[in-house]
Formats: sequence, structure tokens, C-alpha cells
Amino acid sequence: MNEAEVTAGLAATPQYQYAQRIGDQLFVAGQVPHDAVGNIVAHGDPQAQTTQCLLNLRTVLGVHGFTTTDVRRLVVYVVGEQAALSAAWGAVTEFFSGRVPPATLLGVARLGYDGQLVEVDATVLKTTQGDA
Repeated sequence: MNEAEVTAGLAATPQYQYAQRIGDQLFVAGQVPHDAVGNIVAHGDPQAQTTQCLLNLRTVLGVHGFTTTDVRRLVVYVVGEQAALSAAWGAVTEFFSGRVPPATLLGVARLGYDGQLVEVDATVLKTTQGDA
């Protein structure tokens, strides 16, 4: 189901698709802080987990012919107190070199995997020349 993503270095996900392209839009599953074999990275470190999520997102984008400049909206889900949200946001701003697309930062009670503190969701759309 996700052969191209696995070939690009992401973990196998037999239960769901990483993304599906329809025309100029890419529908992306929330990216989690998995390494190439599916382990959660950086337990207890929301900043490092956010960076891993964003690196995974960039890989998914590339597999489907998109780049981070095609990201039109981010939602960053973070487990923890204000310090965890701030750490995650720091990773987002660093990753996008201070040019973050419209984004929402949300504190949540828990996420899908044990030890997971962060998940990143994106709305992705290629624009034609003159649309941007």
C-alpha cells in the first residue's frame, strides 16, 4: 500500500496510506515521529519528535511530487504542558526557517502510539503560476 514511501525510508504502515494525491492536492495522514522501522523516536522530547514528524512529512511530499512550499496549512498536536507546545513550535519555526504556513498548535491528552508526544497534519496543494 505504501511501497513508494517505504522505499523512500519511511516505516511500513499496513493499516493505512501515508497519502493520496488527487489532482493538485495531496491528502496526507497525520505524520508521527517514527523512524524507518516504525519506532517512536526521542521519547520525552517534543521538539525532536516534531522535527521527525516534519522530516517524515517532507519525505511523503517528495514521494508524491510536492515540496514543503506546497504546504498550505499545518496542525500540530502536542501532548503535554505549555513547555511541550513551545518546544514543538520551536521545531516548526526552525524547520520552515521562520516562514511557517498558516498553522494551529493544539494541546491534546494523548496520541495514537505509546510514547508519542507529537503529530503533524498538513493541507497540501500545488498552485499554478499566478495562484500563489
